[in-house]
Amino acid sequence: MPRQRRFPIGRHFLSTVAPARLGHKALAVNLSDLAAVGAQPLAFLLSLTLPRVDEAWLDAFSSGLLALATEHACPLIGGNTSSGPLAIGITVLGQIPVEGVRSQALLRSGARPGDAIWVSGQPGMARAALEVFRGNLAADAASFERLRQHMEAPTPRVALGVSLRGLATAAIDVSDGLLGDFQHILKGSGKVEALGAVFDEAALLNLNSSKFIATNVMNTLTHGLNHLKISQKQCLELVLNGGDDYELLFTAPADAEVFVRNASAASGTPVYCIGQVSASPGTLLQTGAGLVPLNGASFDHFA
Repeated sequence: MPRQRRFPIGRHFLSTVAPARLGHKALAVNLSDLAAVGAQPLAFLLSLTLPRVDEAWLDAFSSGLLALATEHACPLIGGNTSSGPLAIGITVLGQIPVEGVRSQALLRSGARPGDAIWVSGQPGMARAALEVFRGNLAADAASFERLRQHMEAPTPRVALGVSLRGLATAAIDVSDGLLGDFQHILKGSGKVEALGAVFDEAALLNLNSSKFIATNVMNTLTHGLNHLKISQKQCLELVLNGGDDYELLFTAPADAEVFVRNASAASGTPVYCIGQVSASPGTLLQTGAGLVPLNGASFDHFA
């Protein structure tokens, strides 16, 4: 099963990114697509467009790219180079086992009312880094570097995706925003009946207790955002609509929590339950004051 993404400068990465991290991310976002369907990586092809030959840049880019490829036993087996504005295109190949006549692939179309909604890692961190770049948020040097790690060198959750085979009812990787990407699951799963979701505000605000510490007025994001204080509204905006996270967002039966946590432990990937699939259309946020509507769309590359 092939997965391909083209990676043009200015749209998928900033000109300031270190070439080693760019090499890592170019492959990582494609491996994340495999993770979202529970596939094991096999190999990849690289199409590289360069404005000129820069050996130092190519050495660093290759080191980041091939280090991640080696980590996932996913060798480079071919590709193409050409001259022009910098752009990176990768096609990654993966495999999924078949039991009888049924593929074990994770799909976007299996969520059902009552399923729990789970997410891996720390969504929102990559967007926070972008907002620091834009001057909309402030962070000290050490915190900014940790944020940039999430933005520029994401971790593809391949092992988790494999562990979720036969367990997750639906899955997707978060590239264009958690809330917007979850709409793809709702749309794909709601063929017989319209589906919705209720997200838990407290769970979202406390994603990874080392990251979010709730106070009466503000949330201090301590893991990677030391000394940065933002409101709960800003915190939710980063988590729900940030994007560029490449975390896995998935659903599983409500009574399967122990199995989900076993998959988390087996893959070495933290996961958090953040809501539940509903039989009623619409996406809502459960707050201390009741249910409120949530609005959010995936990032539009053509907007």
